[in-house]
Amino acid sequence: MNGGDPVPARRILVIKLGALGDFVQAMGPAAAIRAHHRDAAITLLTAAPYAALARAAPYFDRVWVDERPGLVRPLALLRLRRRLRDGRFDRVYDLQTSDRSSFYFRLMAPGRRPEWSGIARGASHRHANAARDRMHTLDRQADQLRLAGIAGVGPPDLSWAAGDVARFRLPPDILLLAPGGSAHRPAKRWPAENFARLAARAASAGVAPVIVGGAAERPLGATIAAVAEGARDLTGATSFGDLVALGRVALHAVGNDTGPMHLIVAGGASATVLYSAASDPALTAPRGGRVTILRRDDLAALAVEEVAATLPFG
Repeated sequence: MNGGDPVPARRILVIKLGALGDFVQAMGPAAAIRAHHRDAAITLLTAAPYAALARAAPYFDRVWVDERPGLVRPLALLRLRRRLRDGRFDRVYDLQTSDRSSFYFRLMAPGRRPEWSGIARGASHRHANAARDRMHTLDRQADQLRLAGIAGVGPPDLSWAAGDVARFRLPPDILLLAPGGSAHRPAKRWPAENFARLAARAASAGVAPVIVGGAAERPLGATIAAVAEGARDLTGATSFGDLVALGRVALHAVGNDTGPMHLIVAGGASATVLYSAASDPALTAPRGGRVTILRRDDLAALAVEEVAATLPFG
């Protein structure tokens, strides 16, 4: 069965687990689902790191945390099954579309199962587009929802998440730098010394470099701040909402293919995002009219001068 709702659904489940960039890119679809099901009770099933951000979103009435139970934790798996079945959902939008989330469709058997938008076999609104794995995340999700009767999926808007960054007492002109990324995928990182040289250029132009990232990236922040006069190292000090807010006030942002850059771009920043052969911007890059993508198979080959040429100042 395809198409819209013959009877308005009253209880909706949305599944989006992670990672951070993927979660951000699911907020456009989440807004479209809420607009389509205005009077429904919408529950989100997500991963623990994103639960607080999800609870601040205007799209969900409840947020459940997925504890990722597996066959080696049968009692936890049974608890999840009971919870899913007791939810009595009329429709599920699986935006994760992974083996795990598709398993949750099977977990809800036997008996009545909700309408299901996803890739699980037997789903009522199965997204079986043969090109789905070659589509950008935003295009793929929009196509999936279109088959379920939802049109007009917009880009992610996280204005509702913006925190108050006045406490950082930053100067008016700042360049955000996001030098980190997945620890197990070092090929996705532009060398820290190049970020440091870029920071020094910004400082000499009267623009304060502001380094952001998680607590694990504090050594990177310290390295960069040490060579750029007036730099501010905020690694480990910002929330997701703070990154959105910083994106709203920054002159520009430069970073690797990492979750914080998605938050910063969703905040409205003009940005330069750096990609290696380890990931494909055609599938995952943050989108926007002021986003520049630079790619080299090996990011060490990307010159500082080329990145500096994308900055909107001296």
